[in-house]
Amino acid sequence: MKFEHLRRRLPWIVVAALAAWVALEIVLLPFGAIRELRRINPSETAFMRDYISRTEEAGRRPRLRHRWIPLGQIPLHARNAVILAEDGAFWSHSGFDWFEFGESLKKNFAELRAARGASTISQQLVKNLYLSPSKNPMRKIKEWILTWWLEQSLRKERILEVYLNVIEWGDGVYGVQAGAQYHFGKDASLLTREEGARMAAMIPSPRRYKPGQTTRYLDRYTRTILTRMNARNM
Repeated sequence: MKFEHLRRRLPWIVVAALAAWVALEIVLLPFGAIRELRRINPSETAFMRDYISRTEEAGRRPRLRHRWIPLGQIPLHARNAVILAEDGAFWSHSGFDWFEFGESLKKNFAELRAARGASTISQQLVKNLYLSPSKNPMRKIKEWILTWWLEQSLRKERILEVYLNVIEWGDGVYGVQAGAQYHFGKDASLLTREEGARMAAMIPSPRRYKPGQTTRYLDRYTRTILTRMNARNM
């Protein structure tokens, strides 16, 4: 009789345990660290730590390139190029671009593969800062919660500044300043309009490109970004 009673209750026990685990994962999210971003520049990210771990496991010595630069020193055309390439509705959405999300679902369903992403700059930032490159459901839930909190806690200008200073622009290369020095041998403040567009075109696959390297894809995407900038009088 006791065994039968336990068997009937087992599904509810499993659900309760799962709910408790999810609740704990949410409580432990770095809400305080996000609020501190208002005044503190992050010195490292989850993706930087992942790079160091991967490099050491491969028996190589990590060489991390990362230098902070204020948003005002990043040329406006370089900022615009990144926004148009990664998140055209950045200034108007509240962390999630639901139109792009819907279009992504339709395309991925039609092709039965992850053919199109829909992550906003805010989503990419919290993933880079605090989460892992994995795509498991729990990580995605954390990303959504932290993205909402990020948008409540920081101004858009600050979100963009942090994003441009921490995203990857090569193997071990993080932030637009290190990226500009690595790919073009100059400070980010000196990037030309085309160089800014080319750096924006590298973001989806940053480890693929070495300094001075070009491909048909990179050339084509750079021209596409420049055309979008012209269309918007940037």
